[in-house]
Amino acid sequence: MENTPPTGSIPETSQVSEVNTNKRFTRGTVFGWLIDIAETLILALVMFVIINALTSRVRVENISMQPTLQPGQLLLVSKISYKLGEPKHGDVVIFHAPNNPSEDYIKRIIGVPGDLVTVESGQVSVNGVVLNEPYIAASPGYNGSWTVPEDSLFVLGDNRNSSSDSHAWGFVPMDEVIGKALFVYWPFDKIQNLTQKDIVAASQ
Repeated sequence: MENTPPTGSIPETSQVSEVNTNKRFTRGTVFGWLIDIAETLILALVMFVIINALTSRVRVENISMQPTLQPGQLLLVSKISYKLGEPKHGDVVIFHAPNNPSEDYIKRIIGVPGDLVTVESGQVSVNGVVLNEPYIAASPGYNGSWTVPEDSLFVLGDNRNSSSDSHAWGFVPMDEVIGKALFVYWPFDKIQNLTQKDIVAASQ
């Protein structure tokens, strides 16, 4: 009778079984937590690859786009804008420099294929339409006339008299265009949208 367990007591084997169950639960929880972390990291990596494939981040390095852009500002650039649509007058674009492909330039599109761009008496006109350009630093101090060929762009810096651009070296082939600048995202107090309506249509 002394060896008979009290009524309602838990046999020793049941106590051991309960401990093992708790261990399995703990291990499962840790494993699930690791799976969650791995899934989060994989998702973050996939999102990074997708975002990097569709966009790029560039830093303004010179004064050729003043007063619109200042050195040190960071821009978000869409790499697919011109795969989904056509370039338009006024777009701010990044492209490989014609005379130095290892360097990238940022300028504003003034002429698209077929356009006649004329600079005369401090005014820029496209197909006879004089552009209203409140964004430039000063009126251009040069004259010229250019007809934009197929698959090319005519670009100018907003700082017209301190910019190496199409008035000096010619046209930008479309296959050298990296993408369209969407907005300034740094510094925070200088955030601005760079997309706008077609400047030629707006000037008519």
